[in-house]
Amino acid sequence: MTVLDDWGFGLVPAASWQPEAVPARVVRVDRGECDVISVSGRLRVLSDSQRSQDEWAPVTGDWVELSEADGIGTIISRVLPRRTSVSRRDPAERDTEQVLASNVDVVAVVHGLDRPLPPGRLERLLVLALDSGAEPLILLSKSDQRGSGSGGDAEAVVRALAGTIPVLLTSVEDGSGLDALRARVGSGRTLALVGASGVGKSSLVNALVGDEVLAVGDVRGGDAKGRHTTTARELVRLPENAGLLLDTPGIRSVGLWEAEHALDVVFADLLERASQCRFRDCAHDTEPDCALRAAVDRGDLDVLRLERFRSLVAELDAQHQREEERRRRGER
Repeated sequence: MTVLDDWGFGLVPAASWQPEAVPARVVRVDRGECDVISVSGRLRVLSDSQRSQDEWAPVTGDWVELSEADGIGTIISRVLPRRTSVSRRDPAERDTEQVLASNVDVVAVVHGLDRPLPPGRLERLLVLALDSGAEPLILLSKSDQRGSGSGGDAEAVVRALAGTIPVLLTSVEDGSGLDALRARVGSGRTLALVGASGVGKSSLVNALVGDEVLAVGDVRGGDAKGRHTTTARELVRLPENAGLLLDTPGIRSVGLWEAEHALDVVFADLLERASQCRFRDCAHDTEPDCALRAAVDRGDLDVLRLERFRSLVAELDAQHQREEERRRRGER
């Protein structure tokens, strides 16, 4: 057993490594450089695009192979295939995938019960979590404020939309839910926290680790919004080999990337109703005998939820149309 076993090395198939490879796991990525954990401990290595990203640029959570380059030092020479990946459409590039983290076992969508919750944001984050290939989880932090302000409304919205996804209430103030959260990680497993700024992700990491390993920012009193205190995705090990946590900066934009299956899971209730539409390709807009529009008219379905569903479907359809057009231009 080596130090890498504590970082999930046992989950990597032995056949993945090249002969004589020096394995490491990426625990933080900065511009052009990465912090990695290897048998030699924590190292700062170069992430040269020509050498390390034949297919992928390294991201936090990646397993990589290291080598020595003359006059440069230790570099990442290869990124191993990913078991899972948390991805979104790159907000700076209309049709480019941005991988936020990789090789995670649980993706927890975090929301604080000290603030209202826009249902559309939760739906997008749930699609992102489900599309990662990891286990999805909803974490409602600051449960000590559950009975005040909009906390009760936010919890009701979450439970209405969660479906089969587990919902766990936590509080760093009274410690409730922390043992249950710790039990969902486990030795060698990685849990990634995603959500907006100020929802308590870094506070949860500190509480589970038992130390102030991540900076925690203030939350505005007027609207409970926070500022970005986590500036980079960082992998943190829990004491007593209890697993790994990956904190992420607050996500403002949640563009979907090739997430049709996850979208179907999040909106499974709508798809079940849609099977009763007259037309199989019903757009649920002006078509006659649309089961979803009929459910809205009866008051059985929130019209805003239907509109969000149609908007997300249109977003993914437009992405595929642009990809197809680029393919055709390339062939010409």
